[in-house]
Amino acid sequence: MRTLHQAAILTATSILVGALLPADSARDSSGQWSRWRGPTNSGMASGDAPTSWSDTRNVKWKAEIPGRGSSSPVVWGDKIFLTTAIPAEEQAEQPVAHEFVVLCLDRKSGKVLWRRTATSATPHESYHAGYGSFASGSPVTDGEHLIADFGSRGVYSYDLDGNLVWKKNLGVQMQTFWEFGEGSSPVLDGDLLLLKFDHEGDSLMVALDKNNGREIWRVERDEVTSWAPPLVVEHEGRKQVITSATNKIRGYDRATGELIWECKGLGRNVIPAPVIHGDIVFVMSGYKDPNLLAIRLGGKGDITDSDRVLWTNTRANAYTSSPVLDDNKLYVLTDNGFISCYNATTGAPYYKQQRLPKPYKFKASLVGANGKLYLASEEGDVIVLKMGAKYEVLATNTLAGQTFVASPAIANEEILLRSETALFCIREMN
Repeated sequence: MRTLHQAAILTATSILVGALLPADSARDSSGQWSRWRGPTNSGMASGDAPTSWSDTRNVKWKAEIPGRGSSSPVVWGDKIFLTTAIPAEEQAEQPVAHEFVVLCLDRKSGKVLWRRTATSATPHESYHAGYGSFASGSPVTDGEHLIADFGSRGVYSYDLDGNLVWKKNLGVQMQTFWEFGEGSSPVLDGDLLLLKFDHEGDSLMVALDKNNGREIWRVERDEVTSWAPPLVVEHEGRKQVITSATNKIRGYDRATGELIWECKGLGRNVIPAPVIHGDIVFVMSGYKDPNLLAIRLGGKGDITDSDRVLWTNTRANAYTSSPVLDDNKLYVLTDNGFISCYNATTGAPYYKQQRLPKPYKFKASLVGANGKLYLASEEGDVIVLKMGAKYEVLATNTLAGQTFVASPAIANEEILLRSETALFCIREMN
């Protein structure tokens, strides 16, 4: 495995030979935000977004959201979809009965267009009191199907008018580490729906036909709890499903679930989503034994300690927030509010562990648009940075009394911010 110094001599040209975008990435790039990490799974929007706002400026609308959910909204056309879990009574020490709900809002007004209760159930275990919820996995849509995955409570497919097409319970009762809660988001690629269940019990990943819920394949996984969703990429004409987890990072054949390659190197509680740049995939953990690995695709079998691992980084990694990757730059945000920017090819930092204007805590993932990087804090501020090799703050925007744990979504030059109680639509209102 190369050291950071050795990796720095690699040229972008040699790395990018044969490079391809994430599979199915261009399909919804024209102003939609159809999945948790946006059109290209990199956290980047395809258009622009506002730079500044406040309680009295550039808030197009605010919609109160019932229950509790830390899932992010997704957008298709004039519709916004999100999930929530509504308790039947005030939350007690033990889980109580909940309605697991899918909401559709009008993008123009914030009005609820439809509400569907996927199921009503009493969860078998709780979640992290500060940051978790029973609706933490974000939905996904392809403009025809809307998939909401409530983990142990099943997966539900609707059309965009709210008609239930199919539902399926895979019989998994997840046992998450320290009852931190469930929350890995479902992934759509073509007709394939991917669901990952990494927990303290029997972990597995399942591929379903999105049209009817029929199981295509499943693989058992020797893994402990992780929350990072799978990433589908295409390399040298073959699609593969990449999973980021504690015991091993793995690449599976998308059609069959056959293991192609695997690599050790991450620590406990893997949360950040993998991202890809050319033929390099980036995976990260930030809890115990933190690490960031840049892995060049094309390997077979166990590639641990091979030259397929181009560079690593063990300091200032994100525990919770997923990175943004744009213009060969990888942006990483720690939970305690330090931002770093790396050359994605070499791993060399443009800046590292940069302090923000004041102390912040973060659980929401980074998002970007048109050269601007958005950091949504627990304190209710959204800090906007200029993307590039130099750290520069463009704006600090405050919505009073709000806490942001869910990641923002950006579509049609609007930012959707979900707080603990409401959804805000931010737009330039000149």
